[in-house]
Amino acid sequence: MERLNFHDEIKKNKIYSGLLILIVFAVLFALAYVIMRIFSPGSFFFIMIVAIVISLLYIVIGYYNSAKIAVASVNAKEASTSEYRQYHDLVEGLCLASGLPKPKLYIMQNEQINAFASGRDPKNAVICVTTGCLNKLNKQELEGVLSHELSHIANYDIRFMTLTAVLVGMIAIISEIFLRSLWFRGNDRDNKGGAILIVIGIVLAILAPLITQLVQFAISRKRELVADSNAVKFTRSPTGLINALTKIKDNKDMKVSGAVAPLFLAKPSNVANLFETHPPLTERIERLKKM
Repeated sequence: MERLNFHDEIKKNKIYSGLLILIVFAVLFALAYVIMRIFSPGSFFFIMIVAIVISLLYIVIGYYNSAKIAVASVNAKEASTSEYRQYHDLVEGLCLASGLPKPKLYIMQNEQINAFASGRDPKNAVICVTTGCLNKLNKQELEGVLSHELSHIANYDIRFMTLTAVLVGMIAIISEIFLRSLWFRGNDRDNKGGAILIVIGIVLAILAPLITQLVQFAISRKRELVADSNAVKFTRSPTGLINALTKIKDNKDMKVSGAVAPLFLAKPSNVANLFETHPPLTERIERLKKM
């Protein structure tokens, strides 16, 4: 069996994530260019300003409060040091080994095995685990899960995914405004805004949000693979995470808000399979076994 080098895997998946984000930018620029050709400069800048203002509001509200929103959405409680000593000890040990500041630790009441990390940077991060994680995983398995979540923090994944979400949101807003504004153009046509260009603009405005959302999910899957590889780097062994993911395969009835579902170690059961934010558990396990 061919062995995988976790350093190479981390580098490769980060490159893939960068290429995918370039696709999102390319779609945004293509949509903006077509709109600029169809509308007058004043109308074009109005559409762009509205989209940017709404996106900036999203950043301020969502990005700077991401940890609080995520924790509140699952009704998690802060984990006391006295009651959850092993939880704190494992995180402290991993933070010392990785050079990260210790995040705030939370507990979510759910007997399924899962966890998530959130926060805009390592100094403002949180880790939340389910009670199932603490009750059903041994020390090595729990360490594997925590190292995966710390990897998301170390890689600034929340910041990266927020940027992606903002770009995808901007494209959706621009597309919506563009399609609605066509109703007010009547039969006005000129060389720059001919019928063919209008049709191209409509098709692009309809497809762009779908394409970029698919790219967003692909980026999310790549970031999960990076976190798996980094977890091996932190613990120097894939065994704990492999065993934890194997136990997670038996998870039933794990239901959370769709907004926070992509943050979790494994996809909650109530999230549709149509748009996967996580690679299949079997694929992740087989990949880790090669490390």
